[in-house]
This record gives sequence, structure tokens and C-alpha cells, in this order.
Amino acid sequence: MKYFDAYRTHYKALIHLGIPIVVGQIGIVVVGLADNMMVGRFDTAHLAAASFVNSAFNIPILFGLGFSYGLTPLVGQLFGRSDRFHVGQMLRNSLLVNLLVGVLLAIIMGIFYSNLDRMGQPEELLPLIRPYFLLQLASLPFVMMFNAFKQFADGITDSRTPMYVMISANVLNIAGNYFLIFGCSGLPALGVVGAGISTLVSRVMMFAAFALIFRRSLRYRKYFVGYKRGTYNAADLFSLNKMGWMVGIQMGLETALFGITGMMIGWFGSIALAAHQVVAAVSTLGFTIYYGVGAAVTVRVSGFFGRGDLQNVRRTTLAGFHLILCLAVAASVVFFFAKDVIGMLFTTSDEVIGVVSGLVPILVAYQFGDALQITYANSLRGIGDVTSMAVISFIGYLLVALPVCYLFGFVLDRGITGVWSGYPVGLTLTGVMLCVRYYARLRRYA
Repeated sequence: MKYFDAYRTHYKALIHLGIPIVVGQIGIVVVGLADNMMVGRFDTAHLAAASFVNSAFNIPILFGLGFSYGLTPLVGQLFGRSDRFHVGQMLRNSLLVNLLVGVLLAIIMGIFYSNLDRMGQPEELLPLIRPYFLLQLASLPFVMMFNAFKQFADGITDSRTPMYVMISANVLNIAGNYFLIFGCSGLPALGVVGAGISTLVSRVMMFAAFALIFRRSLRYRKYFVGYKRGTYNAADLFSLNKMGWMVGIQMGLETALFGITGMMIGWFGSIALAAHQVVAAVSTLGFTIYYGVGAAVTVRVSGFFGRGDLQNVRRTTLAGFHLILCLAVAASVVFFFAKDVIGMLFTTSDEVIGVVSGLVPILVAYQFGDALQITYANSLRGIGDVTSMAVISFIGYLLVALPVCYLFGFVLDRGITGVWSGYPVGLTLTGVMLCVRYYARLRRYA
């Protein structure tokens, strides 16, 4: 207990800062789960189409989220020095950069869209995949600009406003799903296309709502001066790109592992693809909760690091790992004992439910690795060591995990279970390498 007493203050601070982030993140995942449940209840083919598109878009969306995360430590350090004008100016530059990145991601996904018929997906799913894909594509710039506002707010320790905006947009999305997927009040039943329309509208509204709050709120007025009078300048744009691209690549590589293997799983047919979507959606719930605490770790670490307080940098990191590990243990217990029920929440297909039940133990197996890599990736982000994160993620996810997934799934002919067996390998190895890098970096600063 004496050991944990040294971290008590950090536990309280991380919980206070992290809970609104976690709640907001859970809101996004809950809407994703609701989308999948409602689409799955509508039709298994629609669920399989959503699985393919969501697997593909998880890569740019998570990359974009990671890119925007580069703003948090920059704002956190400025906030710690009470440089409010520069905080507002940094937000101005971040909105521009995020918009351009959103447009770039939309162009890349547009190229992907033009080659959908070459991706080896079941032919009967393509008429469902195409319109849903285009709706997701149109939302990317709005997602990126909302991310800029969210990371600005988190960086000044206001994690509640983004939470309220996200929850409100999520309620709107669920209501839209109800009317558009199944067809109510005279509206046609659109299935997966209805889910896409609802998602697009909610994402546009999230950005518009936060922009209005930033302009009108008294809380943000002291930063609005810097936003309005500040300039687009090379120094801020360079800092944002340096941090953003590396963090985005780090998060994008992990997502790429799940996205690429999701497409590979499509080669096994609609049943395997639908089961993959169900378990991946549940996995995202755990990841998102952990990453909410990880984001709080970044804010706290960046503040201490900016003041040269390495002792509290270490203590914040370990306190974050303790909290995330507790969450991982709790999630693992729930996942394991609910393994035969999880599939029933999404579909009535006995085949899909059976495959889901077999994948859940593998999901449990990589929760520790997930907790490890999230903690130390966010701590490295807080001290500005972002290039190493991208290199380590490339090694762990693409050079090690992806070949293992292919080896067990196709060469050894173990199917979807074999593909999923590569995930614990990649996540745990990456977490260990990030941990080693973190402590090596701190020794250099000491």
C-alpha cells in the first residue's frame, strides 16, 4: 500500500481528467455498436457490408484521430505556461492542417473506392458496400475538424465540453438509425445506407456545434482572441505536422493491421466477415476506454515534462498503467464470461454467433498488450518522442503481426481463428518495445 500511496494524487488527477474523455470515447463506440446491432438485426448481408466498409475506414479515421492528437501536448505545454494567445493561434493552425488532412484522406479513400471490385469481396455485397462507403467518405473532413477542437479542449484540461458534444451527436445518430435503417414514420427502410446517412449527419453536427460553442462560450473567449488575431505561420504548422504525422502513423498502423486482416477475412465469406465485425466492434470498446485514460496521461505528462519534473512524469505514467491494467482485467472478465452471448446482441445467425464465441478468448488474450502499448505510446507522445512510436508500431504490427496472421490463417489453414491469433503477438510485442523505449528515453533526460 505504501507503494501505491505515491501515486494516489496521480490516480485522482487522471480519473478527473480522463472520465469525460472515456465517456465521450465510449459514446462513439456505443453508437458504432448500435449501428452494428441495428444493421445486423436488419439483415446479415447488410452487417457484412458494414463490416468491410468500417474495416476500411477504421484506418483513415484512426490515423486522423492520431494526427489530431499531436495538438494535445503542444497545447498542454502552452497552457502550462499560460500562453493563451498562442493556444488560440495553435488551434487556428490545427483546424487548417486537419481540414487538409481530411481532404487528403478522402481522396485516398476515393481511389480505394474506384477499386472495390478488385478487393475479393462477395459480389452480392458490392451494391450495399458502395453507397455506404461514399457516405463514410464524405464525413472525413468534418471528423478531422471536430478532432482539432476536441484535442484543443483536452489540452486545456476541459474534457467535459467535447464529451457533451459527442454524446449529443451520438443520441442524434441512434435516433437517425432507428428511422432510416428500418423505415419509420413513412420513411423507406434503407438498411446499411440509412446507417451511413445518419452517421454523416451526426458528424457534421458535431463539428458545427463545437465551432458555435467556441465562438460563443465565455470559457473560450480568452483563447478566441489568439484564434482570431493569430496568423497561419510556418513554426506552428511545422510543429503540428511533426507531431501529427508520427502519432497518426502509429495509430494508423495498428488500425491497418485490423483493417487489412478484415479484408483478408472477407475471402472466407460473409459469415466470417460478419463475425469479425462483431468481435472487432467489442474490441474497439476496450481500446477506446483505455485510450481515454491514455489521453489523460499525455496531458499530465506533457505538463510535467514541460516543467522538467521527470519524477512526476514517471509517476503519472505508472499511475496510468495501473488504471488501464485494472480496466483491462475487468474487460477481460466480462468478455470471457459473455462470450456465448455477445454474438446474440448483433445477429440472429447461429453460424455468426458460433464463430464470435470462438474468437472471444483471443480477444481476451491481447488485452494486456493493448494496455501496455496504449500507456507507453501516450507517455512517449507527452514527452514528444513520436518518431520512435511510428517505427516500433511498423515493426510490431506490419513486420511481425501481419505475417503471423497470414501464416496461421491461410498457410496453416486455421481460418479466421488463425488470422486473429496474430493480434496478441503484435500488440504485446509492440507494448514491450514502447515500454523499453520510454525508459531508455527518460534515462537520457535524467
